[in-house]
Amino acid sequence: MDLTQIKNIIFDLGGVIINLNYNKSIEELQKLCKENCSIAYSQKEQNQLFDMFETGASTPEVFRNQLRASYGITAPDGEIDAAWNAMLLDIPQERIDLLLELGKKYRIFLLSNTNAIHMKRFNEIVAHSFTIPSLDSLFEQSYYSHLIGKRKPDAAIFEQILAMNCLEKKETLFIDDSIQHIESANKVGLNTLHLQPPFTINEVFKNVTN
Repeated sequence: MDLTQIKNIIFDLGGVIINLNYNKSIEELQKLCKENCSIAYSQKEQNQLFDMFETGASTPEVFRNQLRASYGITAPDGEIDAAWNAMLLDIPQERIDLLLELGKKYRIFLLSNTNAIHMKRFNEIVAHSFTIPSLDSLFEQSYYSHLIGKRKPDAAIFEQILAMNCLEKKETLFIDDSIQHIESANKVGLNTLHLQPPFTINEVFKNVTN
């Protein structure tokens, strides 16, 4: 793609920087159900209790108790957290190296629909795997849905990032693996890239960092 006019890049986290497998969490949570249950959670849509957790409208304690009530789960907190975190896989070293390089040439930002339990876990992955101070240290600013009370694909979250950082839409690229988020960003006026497996950000920027 043509990056000649791009000065700013907003990255999604899951599926772009950290590898994800949504089914792993669904499978592990369903194992905790007393009877057969169907967990309503996917990349495109989900039960309201997940939406509430991702916008900070509920705490980890409330989220766990809602899972218990909705799906007949009786497991302790630690088992629920482990099941919920099962979707979080790894962050390849090459992606960390790429972000360090891109930060020298562009203003780079992170925008993630996430929650307190996942945030704790992916920060543990970074702390155990890399020498960088934190995931946030790679970016000029990080925006997490549960901390700012907004989530993709709401247009307001894109407008907020643009306004807070004085970013020009035509100079800003948004990268995400979910088509509904890409479509919303397009309507706002951002340049977008829908990242789909097996394509990775390292392939997108291979000519920029060489």
